[in-house]
Amino acid sequence: RFIACPQLARTVQRCLQDGARPSPQPVLLECAPGPGILTRTLLNAGVRVVALESNSAFLPNLQSLENSLDGQLKVIYGDFFRLDPLVTGTVKPPAMCSDKLFETMGVAAVPWRADVPVKIFGILPQKKERNTLWRLLFALYECSSIYRYGRVELNIFISEKEYKVLTAKPGETRAYQALTVLWQVGCEIQLLHMEPWSSFVTNLKNGGLAVPKSARLPNDHLCLVRLTPQQNLFTGGLKPTNSATFIFMVKQCLAKPKSRLTDRLNSWSLDNGGKLLRELEIPRNAEARNLYPEDYRRLFEALQNSSMFTETWFHDDVLESIRHIN
Repeated sequence: RFIACPQLARTVQRCLQDGARPSPQPVLLECAPGPGILTRTLLNAGVRVVALESNSAFLPNLQSLENSLDGQLKVIYGDFFRLDPLVTGTVKPPAMCSDKLFETMGVAAVPWRADVPVKIFGILPQKKERNTLWRLLFALYECSSIYRYGRVELNIFISEKEYKVLTAKPGETRAYQALTVLWQVGCEIQLLHMEPWSSFVTNLKNGGLAVPKSARLPNDHLCLVRLTPQQNLFTGGLKPTNSATFIFMVKQCLAKPKSRLTDRLNSWSLDNGGKLLRELEIPRNAEARNLYPEDYRRLFEALQNSSMFTETWFHDDVLESIRHIN
């Protein structure tokens, strides 16, 4: 949860103004607003806010604020990070379905290349941060959940260590991962603000900071990051229908970052892998960790167009990977 921080409030207000678009403005969905400190900042910026709160203790004050305004704020009992649970039968609050949420917000689906229909503001749960990033990633590439409604923009606080992963460059052995490649292909990533952990309420009984430890990457801040889906994400051979195969290919390549790409292609029984790399102007001895995110996209699209490639032998492994992430 946020605690009072004037500098952070000013930063949020400036970010909203910098990202301003012609009227009408996109709806801003605030996740877990708590006591409403940043909610008021967002309202003061003239934004229409939908507050999605899962803790019933905070609802009365938020609803009181809602009643004092003329439709600028709408309060909903729900948990953004429990959207579209993989369950059968009735979904029990605070879990909810994205179609119900967007219907309540009054937001209709728009074409992928249209303007951003909704901005989401919140903090990723630290205990499930990596898993949440993966679930959002699958939803993005499959145009499911919130991304069925268009290029929904995320303005989220993530740990500094995960921010370093998302923005890593090829060759950075500690940070450059499959998650790096997939988020950089899928979204424009902007760092809006870095805030020390001391500006956030923690749940430790001894009063200490609940800062996730990181031995390999710096983790002194929470980073406010804007993730805007690329308009041209699905203009080539990459489609929502084959995106799971693309995700699986990248994960397989970077499972052993130091392995040569030709060895990986050979393990897939692609005897002409060397020829394919030459056509893409990728060095034959290139290691998986040395390819840029766009190189992985080009490789996937080349494989899609190649007569030596078939997705059928990928199918079971791809499904198992999706089940594991979910």
